Amino acid sequence: MTQQDKRALVVGLGIAGISAAIGLRRAGWEPVIVERAPQRRTGGYFVGVFPDGKQAAEDLGMTPHLHVRNPTAGQDWNVGPSGRATPGAGFLDQPGAPYAVLRGDIEQGLWRTLQDLGDVQVRFDTRPVAITQTPQRAKVTLEEAATGAHTVEEYDLVVGADGVRSSVRELAFGPHQDYLDQWQAIICAFELDRQVPGYGPQDGIINARSRRAAWVFGFADRTPTVLLTYRTKDVDAQFTRPALETLREVYAGMDHPALTHALDELGRAPDFLFDSVNQVKMPTWRSGRVVLVGDAAWCLNLYSGMGSTAAMRGGADLGKALAAHPGDLQAALAEWEKGMRPFITHHQRRARIMQQLFVPSGPVAERVRALVLGTIGAVGRLKSRKTGADAPVGG
Repeated sequence: MTQQDKRALVVGLGIAGISAAIGLRRAGWEPVIVERAPQRRTGGYFVGVFPDGKQAAEDLGMTPHLHVRNPTAGQDWNVGPSGRATPGAGFLDQPGAPYAVLRGDIEQGLWRTLQDLGDVQVRFDTRPVAITQTPQRAKVTLEEAATGAHTVEEYDLVVGADGVRSSVRELAFGPHQDYLDQWQAIICAFELDRQVPGYGPQDGIINARSRRAAWVFGFADRTPTVLLTYRTKDVDAQFTRPALETLREVYAGMDHPALTHALDELGRAPDFLFDSVNQVKMPTWRSGRVVLVGDAAWCLNLYSGMGSTAAMRGGADLGKALAAHPGDLQAALAEWEKGMRPFITHHQRRARIMQQLFVPSGPVAERVRALVLGTIGAVGRLKSRKTGADAPVGG
């Protein structure tokens, strides 16, 4: 059997899934993609693409299709304990000159890249409900949501790229609770319909207090996005009532125009992410002819800033390993996992440090965070004086 005769089922049409499909296609495989949603998603939350992510995008050939939205004007404002906003450092001031994009920008770039490689079969409203394996093939039972109809299909490889609560992982590796590492924190991310009143169109705003924080990310050519994140001792209790009701209670007393505006906008937002923060910890990401990629395998989580990067790299490197071992699937998967493990382990550990940047764990951590960012903040204030930026209205 040649590479061209080999078929792979890719479950999930997000960053990890499309990246895997590109890698497979480049290795000579025929990918078939199934997605449980009724259509391809667009938009989404802010993503910073650092050098590793830029390299992964280059490896996949999608850099020409990536829409970068770094602000060309504006200022980042840090809100202090008194509620006063001063010019300071923002997320994009970190080393590595990160790109500012939406999650949907990466997915769109990958989608266009995949289309450049030829037609790929994609089925929406479809999910796997059973996986059985023989040494030669993986048999997958697929369910169509609209009709409830089941079909059984055979593949040479099944790639689970269906997120932190992966159906493929549950079917092939066991229950979610065996692999989910609960971080006792919540995130809510959404797009603003309009900028916070009194701020420039491309301004960013950071209000990071002990155990709760609000971030507004500005872009060059669209309205900002928001990240609300907080720590909690009872994750399950956060989902017993509407998200907006929970968030208004959590952020009570943390008064600032940006937060008030964001919560009001959330009440009208057509779509938002409200979820617990987790990592996925697994002893292996492969079982026979099933392999997991992206959040299904490792979920670095949003604090790491490297989730999209790892998803792209996972797909690109999977294709390289398959191309290097055309007649030995197990050798290819073993080589791929060996190469990915150090990168994932490093960034899963680093995410704990980055969490303190996003939402300090207490008053001491809040003060340490301010000190660590002080030097970068001084640069931001110097930039503000040079450009004549004024404090925003209500800041």
